[in-house]
Amino acid sequence: NQIIALPPGEVFVHRNVANLLHHTDMNALSVVQYAVDVLNVSHIMIVGHYGCGGIKAAVTGGECGVVDYWLHSVREQYNRHRDTLDHLPIEDQIDRMCELNVKAQVNSLCRTKILQRAWQRGQSISVHGWVYGLSDGRVKDLNCTISGLEQVETLYRIDRVQSSD
Repeated sequence: NQIIALPPGEVFVHRNVANLLHHTDMNALSVVQYAVDVLNVSHIMIVGHYGCGGIKAAVTGGECGVVDYWLHSVREQYNRHRDTLDHLPIEDQIDRMCELNVKAQVNSLCRTKILQRAWQRGQSISVHGWVYGLSDGRVKDLNCTISGLEQVETLYRIDRVQSSD
């Protein structure tokens, strides 16, 4: 609430390790559906933070226990981007992965039927990706906002299948 200067109770929040949105996470999907279908939110912000412990655990490896299963998708992202990250100091790699992860979660959320059906109904919803700097209190807009079905990759759109009429 303080980051976006809104009074308590005005922001509906869901948090988890590394701010991941897995399509099998019924808790996160329930939160999203409630926010979209009941609260009729206009904006959803995926907000990561620099120095995220979950991202650090995924990037640096080692065993963390059950959370390793949760962080598997972050490790996959890290491996996909490794050629552009390896030359950076480890702290910079973690911060860059925080940004890449937020962008991936924006895309993941917009691939859900919850968001896509809302857009089909004409509901105005924008999904934003931000990263918060714990050290300086600044919010960085990653300029990855998605505001409609036409911005979702074709492969993931629920309207991609045409009827055979």
